[in-house]
Amino acid sequence: MNDSNQIRNPVRPAAPGLRSVSSRSLLAGAVALALATGGLVYAHANAPDAGPVTTQAQTPAMPSFADVAERVTPAVVNVMVSTETPHPGRMHAIPGGPDGAPPAELFRHHFPQPGSSNPQQTHGVGSGFLVDADGYIVTNNHVVAEADEVTVTLHDGAKFRARVVGRDEKTDLALIKIDAGRPLPYVELGSSAKARVGDWVLAVGNPFGLGGSVNAGIVSAQGRDIHSGPYDDYIQIDAPINTGNSGGPLFDAQGRVIGVNTAIYSPTGGNVGIGFAIPVDSVRTVVAALRTGGQVERGWLGVQIQAVTDELAAALGLKEATGVLVAGIVPNGPAAHLDIKPGDVILSAGGQTLKDYRDLPKLVAAIKAGTRLTLNILRNGEPRTIEATVGAMPDERKLAEQPSDKAATGGPRLGIYLAPLTPQLRRDQGLDADSTGVFVIKVEPNSPADRAGIEPGTLISMVSGQAVTTPEQIIAAVRKAAQDKQGSVLLRIEKGGNPLFVAVPFAA
Repeated sequence: MNDSNQIRNPVRPAAPGLRSVSSRSLLAGAVALALATGGLVYAHANAPDAGPVTTQAQTPAMPSFADVAERVTPAVVNVMVSTETPHPGRMHAIPGGPDGAPPAELFRHHFPQPGSSNPQQTHGVGSGFLVDADGYIVTNNHVVAEADEVTVTLHDGAKFRARVVGRDEKTDLALIKIDAGRPLPYVELGSSAKARVGDWVLAVGNPFGLGGSVNAGIVSAQGRDIHSGPYDDYIQIDAPINTGNSGGPLFDAQGRVIGVNTAIYSPTGGNVGIGFAIPVDSVRTVVAALRTGGQVERGWLGVQIQAVTDELAAALGLKEATGVLVAGIVPNGPAAHLDIKPGDVILSAGGQTLKDYRDLPKLVAAIKAGTRLTLNILRNGEPRTIEATVGAMPDERKLAEQPSDKAATGGPRLGIYLAPLTPQLRRDQGLDADSTGVFVIKVEPNSPADRAGIEPGTLISMVSGQAVTTPEQIIAAVRKAAQDKQGSVLLRIEKGGNPLFVAVPFAA
């Protein structure tokens, strides 16, 4: 692609001035003429008049994207973040799954793991792009999520301090703003729905800190689910993107943004030609919400779901693998007050047939809280209709705090927030289907668990020598250990498939 301007037609035109020729020279002249006009002629050497000849169009020269690149690169920016961290050298979890957990370790958000410039500060680089002349910039949430300071460098070298307008963890998008004191060049948002597999695309960004880099490729696939969140619908591309490209724009051949470069599939950590971009049709909606309110409000049912496989369909008495299987009900969520149970299959919602399990969260998320929604379900082979009222999706922190060891009010606590390991959670976190234990969603800073080195994404599989599969079992085991005046509790944890025993002291 970088050598496209070097490609030339190696065939020279036939020499002019041919007069009368023999049949053999006439055939040679015809072949030469065909080569000169962009085709190949195939004929039997001994029977030039034996039948029709076939032609094959010459491969066209590779296109040049120089004009498009020159037009759009002034609106693409470099993003540098600085973060104060209480844990120098600790690796931050990649959004979408614990570090090292298959297959999530193969999907890298190409944002560099922080490296310490001093014992308390880390730096990282990413990309972004201006969406209006006032200085609003789209980037990835994982680029700025933990930043204490964000600095934007424009194409002309000017640097500005940026403020974070809003972030959305579920789609990994963020909106930041700079005040340049002058109108800035910006890009046009296109349509990802119109992008076709095989279309040319350009990825522009800041790989490895090399700002203003342009890489070309094609759309390899649409609708990819890489288990990074509930709304995965990525565009797969083969344009080379690497560390630092996170948050940069993906352009079509006309220079319109059709996606935000976000992740790569990488067994080795480097680019292997499989990248993923958030479709701009989703970006447009999220950015508009962030700009007006700083956050994205979504509808919520409070059900834990999983896909209906062929095997499950047969066991459930379904003729085909369709619908959404309810794996669990979130306590105190909207569905907790409905006649809906684990094992139910939701066949349609609001009149829309659910062919893929991802259809339900996307549909519900787009509905305003308080809206009535009709669910058609199948329970034990019998159809039922349920009228549900969509709730407002709680803040991530509130969701994490529901299944917590703090439920032992007034008793010992470790400072961890827990969730049962449902099939949906296994899928979202890239865990093996046979993984067991309780999932750590959040760890309180400076809590006993934090000081013991437990991180979000950890699995707790045993407490005091007993296997655990629910948060309640952990709470009970911690209470008993405290009652026995042990002073600490022994946990068997797993991170990235590696088991480890840790002793965690109690905190009143």
